Amino acid sequence: MFDLSRLGDWADLPFFRDDLPILAGRIGADILPPPALTFTALARCQPAATRVVILGQDPYHTPDKADGLAFSINPAFTGNLASLGNIFKEIQSDTGQSRNKTNLHDWADQGVLLLNTALSVAPGRAGAHGKIGWSRLVHQVLARLNDHPRAFILWGAQAQAYAARLPAHHLLLTSAHPSPLSAHRGFFGSRPFSKVNQWLMDRGDIPINWAAP
Repeated sequence: MFDLSRLGDWADLPFFRDDLPILAGRIGADILPPPALTFTALARCQPAATRVVILGQDPYHTPDKADGLAFSINPAFTGNLASLGNIFKEIQSDTGQSRNKTNLHDWADQGVLLLNTALSVAPGRAGAHGKIGWSRLVHQVLARLNDHPRAFILWGAQAQAYAARLPAHHLLLTSAHPSPLSAHRGFFGSRPFSKVNQWLMDRGDIPINWAAP
C-alpha cells in the first residue's frame, strides 16, 4: 500500500514498525495524497540534509492536488491554490521575489522538510485523519532532528502544538496558517522566509531560494 522503499535514514523510526500497520487498517486505501506519495516529504529530505522544517496541518483534500509535500501542489492541478497562493504572496512581500511554480520539490532538495501534522486525509473531508495516530510519527521525526540547530516554521494551531518539544537551540517561527480562512490573522507580514535565511547566513550557511528555481 505505502511506498517505504525511499525512506532512507528515516526507515528506522519505530513508527514504521509499530504504528503504521495499525494506522493503515484505520484509513484504508482511499486517501490523499495516494499511498504511493504519503511519505514523499521524508523520502525527499533526509535527516542529515534537513536545514529547515515547515510544519503544516494536513494534505489538500481535493483529488489530484496534494503531492506528498506539505503545501506543494501537483503542477497538473488547475484549481484554486488556496494556502499556497497566500504563501506566494508572502514570499513576494517578504523577499521581493516571485514564485508561481506550485511543485515545491526544489525546496525539499535544498533541505526544507515540508511535513504535515497528519500525512493523509480523506477525499473531501479536511482534518479527517488529524487524530488517528500520525502524531506519533511527527514526534519521532522532530526528535530525530533535535541533534543540532535547525529552523522551524510552524503554521497553524496543529503545528504549534509541537513547539514545546523543540529545544531552544532551534530557530522557532510561528504564525497563523496560510489558509484563506486564517492568513489575515497573522500569516501575512510574518516574514518567515527572510528570517530563516538571515538565521542561516548568520550561522555561515547558504540561504534557501524560496523563489522560482
